[in-house]
Amino acid sequence: MGRISRQESIDRPKTVYNSLMKQKSNFWPYAAFILLSLLVGGLAALVSMDGMRRFQDLQQSALTPPPLIFSLVWTVLYILMGVSAALVYLADPRGLKEAHIYYGGTLLLNFLWPLLFFALELRLAALVVLLVMIVLAIGVVLRYRPWSVPASNLQLPYTLWLFFACYLNLVTYQLNG
Repeated sequence: MGRISRQESIDRPKTVYNSLMKQKSNFWPYAAFILLSLLVGGLAALVSMDGMRRFQDLQQSALTPPPLIFSLVWTVLYILMGVSAALVYLADPRGLKEAHIYYGGTLLLNFLWPLLFFALELRLAALVVLLVMIVLAIGVVLRYRPWSVPASNLQLPYTLWLFFACYLNLVTYQLNG
């Protein structure tokens, strides 16, 4: 019972190797999509840094979290978005095109929104962009679902956060113009 045949002893390392290679090949989509998401967020923050500092001096909603919380939440959301995109890609790369058009749109608008809101102080335009982001985020949730329910569910915190961000954007606009 504890003994293995000579052929099994030859085949076992191959099986382990093939399993490890499959896992290793699955690593790259996760790494790429997470890195892409974090890069978009990081670049937008870098370009909008001065405006973020000025934002602290504005009248804000009582529900506005401190800057550290914003940074942590967005980092987690970008990671979840990257994992979600990788899950869809790994489930069926053909699904990537249609589903990821929405994902790419959300990334583009995630880059644009802080520029409008913080750097250019165009808060009404930023609010409109946020509304479009919500529509695209809901589109991502719906488009990802046929390929991967977990991927779709991982987009829900991002979508919910966008509703909260929309509220904060609206209140900031009302209080400060």
